[in-house]
Order: sequence, then structure tokens, then C-alpha cells
Amino acid sequence: MAPSDDDGGMRRGLTSYGDAEFSLFLRKAFIKGAGYSDAALERPVIGITDTGSGYNPCHGNMPQLVEAVQRGILMAGGLPVRFPTISIGESFAHPTSMFLRNLMSIDTEEMIRAQPMDAVVLIGGCDKTVPAQLMGAASAGIPAIQLVTGSMLTGSHRGDTVGACTDCRRYWGRYRADEIDATEIAAVNDQLVASVGTCSVMGTASTMACLVEALGMGVPGGASPPAVTTARCTSTTCRASSGSPSSTGWGGPSRRWPGRLTARRSPAAATTASS
Repeated sequence: MAPSDDDGGMRRGLTSYGDAEFSLFLRKAFIKGAGYSDAALERPVIGITDTGSGYNPCHGNMPQLVEAVQRGILMAGGLPVRFPTISIGESFAHPTSMFLRNLMSIDTEEMIRAQPMDAVVLIGGCDKTVPAQLMGAASAGIPAIQLVTGSMLTGSHRGDTVGACTDCRRYWGRYRADEIDATEIAAVNDQLVASVGTCSVMGTASTMACLVEALGMGVPGGASPPAVTTARCTSTTCRASSGSPSSTGWGGPSRRWPGRLTARRSPAAATTASS
């Protein structure tokens, strides 16, 4: 029987060669070159967006998060497939990162549509990235869940806790007002960003992380662990492996997947909805 999109997995969204069976045959031949067996290719395919970039320290823990998600998906019986999308670094985008948000959303949507996956894990951290990914996944119409990269660690300057980006402007304002000298502002610069991750203050990145969890689109308890902590990776693996793909809403034996953006609701969201 000829494969169809309804079969899901590697049979989903076959390349148009005029012969669906040949399309699947060719697809399997190429991906087997990466070491996959026929048994592995029968599993539900879960895409993972990789938004790592040398220009984006906010996503500096991307390799560790991708690895953790892959472990969880494998433990749950799925087949994880990482794929890259645009990465937006707030202080590295000219003239402003906001100009690139919609482009990233389009990129995310089209890569989800174009490639065979039954569900997708969106990994990103900044306040432009998270909305871009959610908008793209919603338009693509497959089950999705958001994983934020987590906040950076705070630093210390003369006994005071400092962090980006509230203290960036606070100390720069003092420097411009000649309240501190060039030596001190250089010392502050060394302490503002103590590790990779998103801004450590309750700014827009942290707000997006909390909103994603409250809306039920993020991993329960996933908004707050800092980027470089064990909790950031272990919670990712444990949540991803907490059940089979069918029990997590990522499909079942029929491989007929819900065509909507969906995720397990966090306890906070469930409480809010029931009150």
C-alpha cells in the first residue's frame, strides 16, 4: 500500500517525486546513512529546534538541552531529530532583534511543515525567540511544547548582586553621569553576565518563560531553573520521558496526530483554569 501523510513519522510530508513509495524509499535510504535502522524509523518522529549560535550567548547551553531532550524522547519511545532554525541574539542583531522575530517565526513554521515530524520541541530563550517559535508552531499545526533555555547566573560587584540587563543600564547611566570612572565600569562589565543564558532579572525573557508555563505550553516547572544548573537538564529529560508518545498527547498506534498546538498543562495553569 502506498504511504500517505496520515501514516505519520517518516511517511509524513513526502517529497513530490510523483511516486509516494519511491519518495519514502529514497528518504529512508538517505537517513539510514546517518545510522538509523528500519525499526528506529518506525517510531514517532519528534523534531527539536536547535537555535544555538555563536552570536547568541542566551542559547549557549543549547547542546546540553538538545541532548537532554533527545534522551527523554528516546526513553519515551520516540525518534528525536534535531534541526536548525534562525537564532536571534538580542545585542548582536542590527538594527534591532525585533525586525527578525517574524522572519524567525516564518522559518520555524516552514521547517516544521517541510520536514517529517509528528510533534516538535521548541528550544529558545529570549523574548523575541519564544513568541516567534510559538507562532510558527501554531501555524504549522502539529503538537508542540516550548522549552526555554533558562536564565544566566548573577554576578557580584563590590558586594552587590548584579545582573543583565537592569544593572547594565543602571551602571551605564552612572558612568555617563561621571559618578563612576572607566575602571569601575569595566569591572562591572566583567560581572554583569556570569554565565550563558537569558537575562537574570525579571525582564521580558523571564516574563515569556513564566507565561509559557502558565499557559500550559511549557514544561511544568521549567520556567525558573537557571541555564547552567542540573535542574535545567534533568527536568527536561524527565518530563520528556514521563510516558509513551501516546500518553503525552504526541500520538498513538494509529499515528493520527492532532493538528493543533498542544502541551500538557502545568499545575499552575490547571489550578487557574479550575478556579
